[in-house]
Amino acid sequence: MDECRFRHPQLYAKQEAAIFDPARIVNIEASTKSGKTVGCMAWLLEHAWCGPRWANWWWIAPYYAQAKIAFRRYKAQITDPDTYTSNDSELFLTLRANGAVLWFKSAEKPDSLYGEDVYGAVIDEATRCREEAWHAVRSTLTATRGPVRIIGNVKGRKNWAYRLARRAEEGAPGMAYHKITAWDAVDAGVLAADEIEAAARDLPEDVFRELYLAEPTDDGANPFGLAAIANCVVPGLADAQPVVWGWDLARKQDWTVGVGLDALKRVCGYTRFQRPWPETIDAIRATTGDTFALVDSTGVGDAVLGELQKGASNYEGYQFTERSKQALMEGLAVDVQRGEVYIPDNEVRLELEQFEYEYTRRGVRYSAPEGLHDDCVCALALARHAHENCHWQPVDLW
Repeated sequence: MDECRFRHPQLYAKQEAAIFDPARIVNIEASTKSGKTVGCMAWLLEHAWCGPRWANWWWIAPYYAQAKIAFRRYKAQITDPDTYTSNDSELFLTLRANGAVLWFKSAEKPDSLYGEDVYGAVIDEATRCREEAWHAVRSTLTATRGPVRIIGNVKGRKNWAYRLARRAEEGAPGMAYHKITAWDAVDAGVLAADEIEAAARDLPEDVFRELYLAEPTDDGANPFGLAAIANCVVPGLADAQPVVWGWDLARKQDWTVGVGLDALKRVCGYTRFQRPWPETIDAIRATTGDTFALVDSTGVGDAVLGELQKGASNYEGYQFTERSKQALMEGLAVDVQRGEVYIPDNEVRLELEQFEYEYTRRGVRYSAPEGLHDDCVCALALARHAHENCHWQPVDLW
């Protein structure tokens, strides 16, 4: 291999920690002009330079014109033009050091992205790329087990990049999540504070929050309200004994979640796990003790409830239908909007913020976005319903 040199651009700490995270799939929701693109350019070039001979590396943009911009930026920023050759018509650079090829591709026709073995990729402006393009890119990384960086501005909640970022934020295996705001870039000297303040004055609030603070708009689809949820958040679990438990049972890839509320409707008990049914039943018994519990008894849950009720009188069932789930969620929404329930800053908050409703021909449907979970929300709603409507023994708060 010929010896060649290139100068790694200086990255600020939060930028480098996000882009060079050791996880294989890294989702980065970032402010406009915060340095995500130039950082990922450095990441992809470094991996290509140090990677296998003749390997393919991809930069994916929503449209051909944007892919061409990245191609030109690479050519402008690689200081020694003798270290590569370029094909300007097909948009690829070949590194002389090891024959690695950096391709610049469009997500407009996802079917054209299948077939190659790719050793690493960047999906730029991911929220504006078609989901089928992600499917294709993911398939090209299978044989090589190559890493990928998924970057872009936030653009609402109804897109695959948002859902994937939430999975990463929840700690899905092999994935990592980072957020870089305009104020992070200001702190690093990349952006000027007065320019961000001007943008906040000039742009609609929702637009500013998405483009500069990496905060998705509510889209009118969250039944609780993001501000109301934030007002209910406390640092951790309350230091008190539960007076009720709500249990949502796992199905397929879901989680069994238990939420305990104290007399003041503060979350003081929380557990989340995936286990076989016999172990799940034992765990519910051990956690609940003699405290009243409202248990999801839908489908297989009816048999679980039956086992829990053997020799115990503190378990009742709640069957989920579209109508009963609507009633349950609307009751929880009232409490959240009134600030009458207190939730920890963990998966419970995350799922509440992700939760959506939509109008159907049969009424209102409440659920998490496709591919995400709502087990924590359901468990909290069951506990809240038990607190309001079922019998539990008051405790002496003093």
